[in-house]
Amino acid sequence: MKQITFYLDFISPYAYLAFEKLPAALQGLSYAADYKPLLFAGLLKHHGQLGPAEIAPKREWTYRQVLWQAHSQGIPMQMPAAHPFNPLALLRLSLACGKDGFASRYVCETIFRHVWRGGADAAEAQRIEALKQSLLPQRDPGSEEVKAQLKANTEEAIARGLFGVPAYAVDDKLFWGFDALPMLRAYLEGDAWFSQAWDAAGNLPANQRKK
Repeated sequence: MKQITFYLDFISPYAYLAFEKLPAALQGLSYAADYKPLLFAGLLKHHGQLGPAEIAPKREWTYRQVLWQAHSQGIPMQMPAAHPFNPLALLRLSLACGKDGFASRYVCETIFRHVWRGGADAAEAQRIEALKQSLLPQRDPGSEEVKAQLKANTEEAIARGLFGVPAYAVDDKLFWGFDALPMLRAYLEGDAWFSQAWDAAGNLPANQRKK
């Protein structure tokens, strides 16, 4: 059985789509998935990047594309009332419901659907409080312990080479994006390509340098 660590941030529509699709995408395979919330903005800051929603033309395309992908895949999805939003309260809530830096699939599903179904304000205080009451976290989401765990998860992800979400870590390999699910499945099935081409593709030299 292969162990997959699924890195996510509830702010990401692609993470929501991948989360919803994962069981069907890997159906019939022997695997276990752990869900690890992190702060996507922390990855962006580390790598000196802007998020898709911070680049106006890319923002428009992203929203159209994710809604199309949801439609084409039969995944219920509505954009929240405002995006991007501050996901910290939701991330901390998910970790407060779990332990060792992980959140259960049920908790992640509940929070993802809070954001990506219904079209309401994902960060509205009363809605988050209602979510908290329904999930009954074992710890205080605002505690220093939980805040430190979110920071640790983000730093761990950076150390492993993550640059975005969703990302799936299995063995010594990382897969990124909703559209990487077929590639992840192929690896779990033992496709010979990964022993023949994975390392070579990653070690391709670059000749051009910015001046």
